[in-house]
Amino acid sequence: MLKSTAEQYRGLTYPFGRGANPAPGEPHKIADGVYWTRFAMPMSLDHINLWLLEDEDGWTVVDTCLNLPSARDTWEQLFGGFMQGKPVRRVICTHMHPDHVGLAGWLTERFDCELWMPREEFMMCRAMRADTGREAPDVAIRFYRAAGYDDAQLDEYRKKFGNFGRAIAPLPDSFRRLVDRETITIGDRYWQVIIGSGHSPEHATLYCPALKLLISGDQVLPRITPNVSVFPTEPHGDPLNEWLRSSARLREILPDDLLVLPAHEAPFYGLHVRLNQVIEGHKADLASLFDYLREPRRVVDCFPALFNRELEGDSLGLATGETLAHLNCLLGRRGITRRADAEGVNWYEQIPESSV
Repeated sequence: MLKSTAEQYRGLTYPFGRGANPAPGEPHKIADGVYWTRFAMPMSLDHINLWLLEDEDGWTVVDTCLNLPSARDTWEQLFGGFMQGKPVRRVICTHMHPDHVGLAGWLTERFDCELWMPREEFMMCRAMRADTGREAPDVAIRFYRAAGYDDAQLDEYRKKFGNFGRAIAPLPDSFRRLVDRETITIGDRYWQVIIGSGHSPEHATLYCPALKLLISGDQVLPRITPNVSVFPTEPHGDPLNEWLRSSARLREILPDDLLVLPAHEAPFYGLHVRLNQVIEGHKADLASLFDYLREPRRVVDCFPALFNRELEGDSLGLATGETLAHLNCLLGRRGITRRADAEGVNWYEQIPESSV
């Protein structure tokens, strides 16, 4: 069991410590019928928190980890150990990203149970998994060329295209839709579904008033800000505006005294403080980028306004998407202009005497 080692940092309180790092697959009781288990992942974000909820004669699982042999082994150890051979009654996935949905199909097939997920998350996940094995489409190449990628960077993108589906087991052919503000009964308590957007199309969070808990997925994280990106499939989207609205809405709907159970890092108190930090942080980034565009710049030229580190490998794609999210937001606020040159590269520039 995790010991209570309450720690405060930047307005948040971590009841189990800010650096709490449970051993992979070792469950810890958070509240009556609610258990925290952490799975390891072979990437810079090296873990995901999953949640096991007692549900009558079985379990409800919230999120699943990547489709990895090591993750399946960890699940098998849980099935035969802590979970006492009781079945998984349903699998809830907060959203479509592979670390959350990667083993959903495997779990639902193994236990002949339903996948519960917002509709847009399920449909988008299936669509992206269908890209596995395809060549990168021309529209995507034009998208990244417009951002300022050189030929070597475009070649790297081509090589990585379709990797999304390789981290996900085949999804079931049907699912049970999660709808904003509906309540679902798990065990003898009800949980309310609250949907956000920006990081993914319809990100589900789960709020239990009786236990004063919020399973937040990636919608609210204590130490990092989830990636909010524009992709070739929707080049004119404004996910950052959706993210800011969602964060403000969560602050209005949810009480501040909840224990937040995030997908990464440690559980914490201080929901409203963290939402304010996220909102104000993006506002500051928008102002910084707006100021940086006093002269025309490409997407790849804008990275210094938002990031204070060297960008390479996978981080280049994430940074490109996030920068475009901020640029599209500024375009929507009519603070900047965009023009394409003869080679199809977009240049962004501040509108004189405008503001954001």
